[in-house]
Amino acid sequence: MFTRRSFIKSSALITAGSLINPVSMFAQNDKIARLGGSKRMQLTFRPFDAQLIHPFTVSGYTRTTTPIVLTEIAYDGITGYGEAAMPPYLGESQASVIAFLQKVNLQQFKNPFELDDILAYVDQIAINNTAAKASVDIALHDLVGKLIGQPWHAIWGYTAAKAPVTTFTIGIDTEDVIRQKTKEAAPYKILKVKLGESEIADKMIITTVRSVTDKPIRVDANQGWKDKHYALKMIEWLSDRNVEFVEQPLPKYDLDDMAWLTEQSPLPTIADESCQRLEDIPRLKGVFDGINIKLMKCTGMREANKMISMGETFGMKLMIGCMTETSCAISAAAQLAPKMDYADLDGNLLIANDCFSGMKIIDGKITLNDRSGIGVKPLNI
Repeated sequence: MFTRRSFIKSSALITAGSLINPVSMFAQNDKIARLGGSKRMQLTFRPFDAQLIHPFTVSGYTRTTTPIVLTEIAYDGITGYGEAAMPPYLGESQASVIAFLQKVNLQQFKNPFELDDILAYVDQIAINNTAAKASVDIALHDLVGKLIGQPWHAIWGYTAAKAPVTTFTIGIDTEDVIRQKTKEAAPYKILKVKLGESEIADKMIITTVRSVTDKPIRVDANQGWKDKHYALKMIEWLSDRNVEFVEQPLPKYDLDDMAWLTEQSPLPTIADESCQRLEDIPRLKGVFDGINIKLMKCTGMREANKMISMGETFGMKLMIGCMTETSCAISAAAQLAPKMDYADLDGNLLIANDCFSGMKIIDGKITLNDRSGIGVKPLNI
């Protein structure tokens, strides 16, 4: 049955959010109590291939699709939606995600509000598998938000209007394609440009973008610059071209060199590959100026929210990022956007077959809706 312990856990969501309608919440609690523990959560999943509008190239590889696994958690007639998106560097695949999800037994839990216990159980099933874990976390948050009847940004007490503008990503490509992509990005106020190839190629990309627009640029080198002195030389060149910051310029484990580079750099530095989960943040203080939080790296919304608190404690800039994802995972990440200094939530805009409707980009700004949960509805699935 619905015990005092589980009631306290679900009621804690009210305290944390402070914006939840208490009548709605207690009505849901009463409904769950009446169930007498007879309901169980049912996890289902299926593979999905996200088709990219353009081939996507970063330092090290090119791809035209992103493998995804879509998840659903059903409980008492309500369904929560989730997603695992797997770019190559994560080391996961549809097969590995499905193998992980087959081990997840949510039916042992009577109350979906016990987020800590459920997600701690999921996390200990196997090491790594962060995207697979995120797919459960996102679906569970969507389900619980729907049971409460509120979106997660409201549950957490975050003000939707404070969500920042998002960048639009331009991958490594030829001069003609770079020019075309830059023109296509006209609705967006800030561009994210992928670098990390040769000096000639990197400077060609920036020069080509600048031939089309003078919008601010945020650079992501994806670990492509291997030497700290070369990296500093490139950053100094970029600083004269309206570039706001540089993300992950050096290999992720070169923390001593990275600390030197951050100290010398005229531009802020942001950790991406170096910052995967909550436990990584303490060793990055003084190494980078900020961190890029991605749900697929950190196992989902629960841990991402904890990373915000720790990053704030250390005085670090906060960025919310993404992979190429459907609007399901993007909308989940967007619930955290009001707490961010920077945002790169354009992954759904880079695919041709999005199967969800959720958060929108309006005049370049992340715009959250008032749907409960993560704010999505499925399209043709």
